[in-house]
Amino acid sequence: MTFALLARDGAARRGRLTTPHGAVETPAFMPVGTAGTVKALTPDDLRSAGTQIVLANTYHLFLRPGHELVRALGGLHRFMAWEGPLLTDSGGFQVFSLAKMRKISEEGVEFRSPINGARHLLTPERSIEIQHALGADVIHVLDECLAYPATREATEASLALTLRWARRSRDAHAAGGAPAALFGIVQGGAFEDLRARAAADTVALGFDGYAIGGMAVGEPKPAMFTLTALVADRLPADRPRYLMGVGTPADLVEAVARGVDLFDCVLPTRNARNGQAFTGAGPVTIKQARYTRDAAPLDDACACYTCRRFSRAYLRHLFLAEELLAPRLLSLHNVHFFQRLMADMREAVAARAFSAFKARFFARYPVAPGGEAAAGE
Repeated sequence: MTFALLARDGAARRGRLTTPHGAVETPAFMPVGTAGTVKALTPDDLRSAGTQIVLANTYHLFLRPGHELVRALGGLHRFMAWEGPLLTDSGGFQVFSLAKMRKISEEGVEFRSPINGARHLLTPERSIEIQHALGADVIHVLDECLAYPATREATEASLALTLRWARRSRDAHAAGGAPAALFGIVQGGAFEDLRARAAADTVALGFDGYAIGGMAVGEPKPAMFTLTALVADRLPADRPRYLMGVGTPADLVEAVARGVDLFDCVLPTRNARNGQAFTGAGPVTIKQARYTRDAAPLDDACACYTCRRFSRAYLRHLFLAEELLAPRLLSLHNVHFFQRLMADMREAVAARAFSAFKARFFARYPVAPGGEAAAGE
């Protein structure tokens, strides 16, 4: 993997991440393919929406169908028929948020599968082994992700463990000989000095890129943006920066302004399944009665298949009738909207006009107190 920084405008960056399965123009958004699929969408759908790279979850694929099966069938790219770049997380976040009866030790984290109750031990070495078997282009070290809030004492202990696991992950990756790029993960909770220390110590270990973890776990938005800027400023300029699990369109704009290159979030498809579409004027909850006779598309400025062909009234009808087409059409639109937003930001950074772009975006996109995107339009 190589990364080239092509342009800057303030802290905002325009770059190119080159992998064995193709290049990714940054800043870029990765739809989440939890179990080897972005829900309701085919690889062709993703490509037509402008998707360059997809995220898959190590934890879920390890539990079902199993990494050895995926390896035997030619790796995850072939298994899910996605020819572009793939990124896998380490499985750490899912273990800590989803697994039953987990127990953390120096060795790793022991947990019971929520599928069948089987006991598993995920160590840094095991996580790397699983990701190597999946064959992703970008993989991650195993880390511990703390919930918010956490005490300073707990955060310091967790950070120290994450750094020890990062070293073991790095060594396991080197020994495994896989061509994937390995990203370190900067933790440190909500404490600025611990985040600064985490960034310095993670960079000292030496990775191909750096993820900012433990955000969007309940902390106030202003704190998230402050910590993101603090960490990004301490990461190498010639390495990609990835803010894990973020976020809303407003989050993406704010984080690009602070120097982040890569993002992932389940919002485009999860919210689509719940009847919410993202537009340039804010989210639309399509099941609301106001759209009963609305002949307009979801977003007049959108060129996606959904907006070209269907009205808000029809989409509302599909949801009320519980037709499977409803979440698919909204998912198509939402992924397209997120990818168009990223493309617009790339163009703005390249033109050194990002501040003007950001001002225009927030002039139309409503944000409620506390930093969350407002509901409705």
